[in-house]
Amino acid sequence: MTHESTAVGLASAYSNTTTASGDWWRDAVIYQVYVRSFADSDGDGIGDLRGVRSRLPHLARLGVDAVWLTPFYVSPQADGGYDVADYRAVDPLFGDLADADELVRAAHALGLRVIVDVVPNHTSEQHPWFRAALAGEPGARERYLFRRGRGADGELPPNDWESIFGGPAWTRVADGEWYLHLFAPEQPDLDWTHPEVMAEFDSVLRFWLDLGVDGFRIDVAHGMVKADGLPDIGRGAQATLIGSEPLPFFDQDGVHAIHRAWRRLLDSYEGPRRRIGVAEAWAPTSERLALYVRPDELHQAFNFRFLTCPWDPEAMRTVIDESLAATTAVGAPTTWVLSNHDVVRHVTRYGGGPRGLARARAAALLMLALPGSAYLYQGEELGLPEVTDLPATARQDPAFRRGRRQPIPTPRPEPDPQPTPGTRPAAETGPGPEADPQTAPQAQGSRGPEAGPGPRPGTESGGTPTPPQANRQPWPAAGTSARPQAGYVAGPEPDPHTAPEAHPLPVAPQGHGTTRPEAEPEPRTAPATWPQARPGSRPQATLHITPGPNPTRPQAETGAGPEAGSGDGPQAGSGVRPEAETGGGGDPGLLTAPEAEGQDGLRDGCRVPIPWAGSEPPYGFGPAGSWLPQPDAWAGLSVAAQTGDPHSTLELYRAALELRRALPGLGAPEAGGPADPRGMGWQSAPDGVLLFTRPGFACTLNTRPDPVELPAPGRPVLSSAPVETDGRTVRLPADSCTWWTP
Repeated sequence: MTHESTAVGLASAYSNTTTASGDWWRDAVIYQVYVRSFADSDGDGIGDLRGVRSRLPHLARLGVDAVWLTPFYVSPQADGGYDVADYRAVDPLFGDLADADELVRAAHALGLRVIVDVVPNHTSEQHPWFRAALAGEPGARERYLFRRGRGADGELPPNDWESIFGGPAWTRVADGEWYLHLFAPEQPDLDWTHPEVMAEFDSVLRFWLDLGVDGFRIDVAHGMVKADGLPDIGRGAQATLIGSEPLPFFDQDGVHAIHRAWRRLLDSYEGPRRRIGVAEAWAPTSERLALYVRPDELHQAFNFRFLTCPWDPEAMRTVIDESLAATTAVGAPTTWVLSNHDVVRHVTRYGGGPRGLARARAAALLMLALPGSAYLYQGEELGLPEVTDLPATARQDPAFRRGRRQPIPTPRPEPDPQPTPGTRPAAETGPGPEADPQTAPQAQGSRGPEAGPGPRPGTESGGTPTPPQANRQPWPAAGTSARPQAGYVAGPEPDPHTAPEAHPLPVAPQGHGTTRPEAEPEPRTAPATWPQARPGSRPQATLHITPGPNPTRPQAETGAGPEAGSGDGPQAGSGVRPEAETGGGGDPGLLTAPEAEGQDGLRDGCRVPIPWAGSEPPYGFGPAGSWLPQPDAWAGLSVAAQTGDPHSTLELYRAALELRRALPGLGAPEAGGPADPRGMGWQSAPDGVLLFTRPGFACTLNTRPDPVELPAPGRPVLSSAPVETDGRTVRLPADSCTWWTP
């Protein structure tokens, strides 16, 4: 007897005890929305808060418990909003404060909680505090980490620290002092020993809690406190050490006093909706990470060891055991995550093509079967792969513009990206069922006819897009002494006629390696046909979208693109960039990354706007184009194309989340329960197979490239691939995960 890959007629009652008791975060499934790539409501090609609100029914139907929104605050967008100029206002690019309020209310009406990002390690260089520091206001520099340089004339940086994005972590200003920025120069680090810094962020948290948000994801929660004296590290490639070795700028003991104070603030908001704090923290051991979730500190911390774990059963079991042991010791839930806006999507990490998708589906079921809370990244429920062939002119990750690059092998996905056989082509389906025709972006047919040869209307002769008229003013210069001398200076660009790249890239002084040849797509032109905007909103106009840098934002002085997500998660050396099984080589088709410094600079590939419906880009993302070009092959991966197909990845996720709510043995165990609060145990299984049980539940994971037979541990209720069983034995498909009940 063969069981299909999805379950039908599952119970819908939420039976997990932690939710009933109010400790909702202990087993919550939280969905990350990268705001600019989720849904565009006004046709400027960039996602916004109204777009998110219009698509909340999709998340409710998916079965998640909460939504985490990436930054939407006022920002010059030097690092995708993680460079905040005003923590209490919404950037006009994404809407206004009323839009944020309406989104929170709409989410609560659907039973969804809302978590927002807070960025406490650094501000934007355009923040009033930093502008005052550059202008020489007395005491203003004490809120940041300004230092005199080394050398006879202070011409050398104060220490040897490197930016996560590559190059020195210091930039010199006109009067000779240097300021610290662990990320981009546009993101100066705050000095958390100054009392005004703590008081300001207490006020910021209260502002958003009063608006109704349910918690905060704390960006770089491990970075606010630096070691006394800012000591040298004594070696390079420092970003590769993050999360594996102690560093004087991360995971210092002093950060815990900050988090304890914030826990008291969060607990002061009483009521049925408990407010939480989530640490985005990298620590060298599971035990160090568990310190962030002690009973008087934050509620959750991201478990990146699970994300970086290879497709290997022993490695997976070790990470699972150590993660559970560390958090259980402090009475906290473990979190699990496979993808986010800083790493290669796990379909591609696991090999790409059909094999990568099969492993990704299996890994998702494994993750959702483990004790604790799980995080989903937008689009993973659709089985989206990484977009590895974005043109250099479209990339906006600041690390891409700063670091040296060398070839990094990556597996090549097979041509057919369909989720599984049986997925209906998008042309046969209409708009997704979640789209509200009054509020959602156009589902399909939103692209205008392609123009003929020659420059498109609204572009320069070379194809440069004409900037749309946005309702905002250009950022003024940051005082009279704004960064005349950077700690990192880009070297000369290669000759466009001799370089292997059609579009030359800024390179570091150390030189450059080969880069991937990119073909520039033809610009797409479409009229904005969104309904009449309400009073006070941004004016609507015909928009001509050409994939490339956002024309509404100034370029950074160091050459950094205007967009990327948080620069906090290291990719270089973290295991998240896939390695080809055949090893390295000089293949010009390989992905590229900075050599031994900073991040790989290719994070844009996981941030391409997701497809909702339709047979061609932008697939219902918005009325016009999208800020990053979407692959032509994504029509079959859209929400509309996969809805109702029992073999699709979307329906697999929906079934898994429904079962997770229905089965008492899943989610988080009840606090104060048995001696082993994990409630799970490993059982014997053939080589390459993991088998564990929880109360009334079993999970099998076959990591082998071939099927394997074993005694059936029960009745299969959900599988990532069809399972053959006669009730006594089972034949597990290759690269698959199956859930079982007695």
